[in-house]
Amino acid sequence: MKRDIYKLLEGWKRSARRKPLVLNGARQVGKTYALKHFGKTSYEKMAYLNFEKDEKLGQYFEGTLDPKQLIRILSIHTGIEIEPHRTLLVLDEIQECPKALNSLKYFCEEANDYHVVAAGSLLGVKTAREKGFPVGKVNFLHLYPLTFFEFLSALGHEKIRVFLEEYQTYEPIPNPLHEELIQILKMYFFIGGMPEAVAEYSKTDNLTIVREVQLEILNAYEKDFAKHAPQNEIMKITTVWQQVHRQLAKENKKFVFAAIRKSARGRDYEEAIQWLADAGLIHKSYLVESPKFPLSAYADNDVFKIFLADVGLLGAQSNLSPQIIIDGDLLFMEFKGALTENYVAQELIAAKHKNPYYWASEGTAEIDFLIEEEHEIYPLEVKAGISQKKKSLLVYNQKYTPSKLIRATAMNLKHDGNIYNYPLYLISRFPLLPQDKT
Repeated sequence: MKRDIYKLLEGWKRSARRKPLVLNGARQVGKTYALKHFGKTSYEKMAYLNFEKDEKLGQYFEGTLDPKQLIRILSIHTGIEIEPHRTLLVLDEIQECPKALNSLKYFCEEANDYHVVAAGSLLGVKTAREKGFPVGKVNFLHLYPLTFFEFLSALGHEKIRVFLEEYQTYEPIPNPLHEELIQILKMYFFIGGMPEAVAEYSKTDNLTIVREVQLEILNAYEKDFAKHAPQNEIMKITTVWQQVHRQLAKENKKFVFAAIRKSARGRDYEEAIQWLADAGLIHKSYLVESPKFPLSAYADNDVFKIFLADVGLLGAQSNLSPQIIIDGDLLFMEFKGALTENYVAQELIAAKHKNPYYWASEGTAEIDFLIEEEHEIYPLEVKAGISQKKKSLLVYNQKYTPSKLIRATAMNLKHDGNIYNYPLYLISRFPLLPQDKT
């Protein structure tokens, strides 16, 4: 399955600033597959080690962290001569061996001619908490579920993808293609971007099997909570995880702790939410009361929305029926547009590699996303279906007069004055289309 991460991995290999690489990402987003493919296609040899499957591996790092000595030992263990520049050394599920994680520092300082990549299902949690983590001695990449453009490629629509990536005008997409893309987008809303779910649909065209895969993934995540999370946080993590789709179903999608139970307070669940974020399972979008640079300085850390890492898993968590795909634009509007807003958050995060923010004004207006890009702050309002309402954008425009007001809907590309409509399937290119010169 073609993934965009391959280009980034190739860039890492050639970079003059190359250090040992840490590949983060939620469980089952395809990290192992991507690294094995990269090793097989971009190197003469690959030495693959999995610390979860082979518990003996950790013992090698007990005796020494000297990289030259480790290379000799691991070459013997794998039967593969690990050579500088010619062999990719993959240390998978490295969170199971803290000393192996710490060894990356010495590979950077003393043996950086060896190409080393570390990955793991809960590596994000480990790196956020490991005191001996080699800060400044590693490069990072993050693998997300398949984006909509990657989904197009996976289903054999590569030409459509290239057309969208190269489109350079606000002229509407030809209507037959626009309608086809809306139908494919509906499928993406249901299937999402987890590689196994996409692969099953590609092979079987069966949404029932897709849902079975999604439920298996959700079940595996909850087992991870019980196995890997701090004992005193397991119940809270599970509670927050099971609350996400309910909270997004509200008109105001702000995460409300009192909805968990009346006496619940933010600080009681702070660790649980951070654990889920570090594991790559959720994304947080903070409220910004004043849209100024940098947005992070003006964010209210106590007020936020939570989105799932994958829109397909959100639908599975809420038991969404496949029947809804054929019911016009109902899918986009399901439980107050939660799927649509989650999808946009997911696409923007994968494209920008940073969390978004949102803006609200005393209950009178709300802008779903604020994006810092090219020395501007762009307001983005997401509308389910083909809604043309833009009250919140107009309120925002009156207060802050931005250069562009952006809407994401199921409608085609168009603009009216400084209001620009992006079809939802093209939102990953926001706001990089050029200004219309006409």
